[in-house]
Amino acid sequence: MAKDHGPTGESPDIHEFFGKDPVEADRAFFGRKTYSDRRGFLKGTGLATMAAMLGANIPFHRNMPGGLIPAAFASEDVLVGKDGLTLLNDRPVNAETPPHLLDDAITPTARHFIRNNGIPPENVDAGTWTLTIDGLVDNPMTYSIADLKSKFEVVTTALAIECGGNGRAFFNPPAKGNQWTYGAVACSEWTGVRLKDVLNAGGVKSNVVYTAHVGADTHLSGDPDKLPISRGVPIAKAMTDNILIAFAQNGGNLHPNNGAPLRLVVPGWPGSCSQKWLKRIYLRDVVHDGPKMTGKAYRRPNRRVEPGEKVETEDFVIIERMPVKSLITNPMNGATGGRSVEVRGHAWSGDRTVSVVDISYDFGATWMKAELDAPVNDGAWQNFRANVELPQAGYYEIWARATDSAGVMQPHAIDWNPKGYLNNTMHRVALRVS
Repeated sequence: MAKDHGPTGESPDIHEFFGKDPVEADRAFFGRKTYSDRRGFLKGTGLATMAAMLGANIPFHRNMPGGLIPAAFASEDVLVGKDGLTLLNDRPVNAETPPHLLDDAITPTARHFIRNNGIPPENVDAGTWTLTIDGLVDNPMTYSIADLKSKFEVVTTALAIECGGNGRAFFNPPAKGNQWTYGAVACSEWTGVRLKDVLNAGGVKSNVVYTAHVGADTHLSGDPDKLPISRGVPIAKAMTDNILIAFAQNGGNLHPNNGAPLRLVVPGWPGSCSQKWLKRIYLRDVVHDGPKMTGKAYRRPNRRVEPGEKVETEDFVIIERMPVKSLITNPMNGATGGRSVEVRGHAWSGDRTVSVVDISYDFGATWMKAELDAPVNDGAWQNFRANVELPQAGYYEIWARATDSAGVMQPHAIDWNPKGYLNNTMHRVALRVS
């Protein structure tokens, strides 16, 4: 018997129902007149059916945003191909990786975090995908992925990507947005062509100031004329060696939620610069003003502010390089073990390298230097390890503190900012020794 995809069907498939016609699905489930009307609420058979599917009533159904698929369903489908990620939001999909699952020197594709701003495209056929380079170039071009592979040098490099809001959950007063803890960071091996090679082939005009990136994802509203995000970087940054137009990750296809089949990888800067589902790059003679480039998005105050202080929009500046940071991946937070402990993790610092990682197990009274690897290439994070002998049974905290090549050290606490960006406080994990 065929499935009934309506809200009162015997075996409803909620994802297929919303995917086929989100406007009708929203109306049926949520009782709304329009897709964008978030004041409506579930009612009648829609509410009853949704509650039956969840196995419980929905006390706050009146607050549910338009088109929301409950996480009880979303986590089953949107994280297919991922291993152990924590789903923060399903519309758009955002999921982070617990630190202990980031222990690999190179992050497996299945453990790379997801940060989406819109709805990923459905048609991601690498064979028909094209990328247009235009704007202030002498020779506008459109390339297939096969063209990119044949016309430019193909390189594979390990590159770290971190969301600008990684650590937002720890700001007080709270900052709005996805409440990332530690896991919106990864360092996979990416294969592609250098952005600068492709731009040089187009002929960069002398008055170019900024790049502008466009992806194929759609706005949450469903409006085809709206872009969910379009960011860029200064042309000087774009012409560095380690920015890739990538078509492979860890020797295989990109994950659909990580930008398949083509994306930018801009290491050391906020992950929002690494446009996914890349369709177009155009060059401009002004700072790009696409969605998530203006206002307060991916910006910080131009001065130190008091926690909770209101900051005017004109006092925000664009975030560029990410700050020095470290992450302990072993032991796992809350672990129980013996007195001998191997501490492992990673450290990184925007466009710089990390010079030292220090470890403390006595709440910062004393520190020991960890063994620190050099980056495998420019743009990769650095792996560290230290063997720690704890003096007796009890509760301990392992702290990690990185110092970069410019002498900047991770702080114990950072200045608050309204959007909750750039949290690089020292990472610490709890350990109980029996």
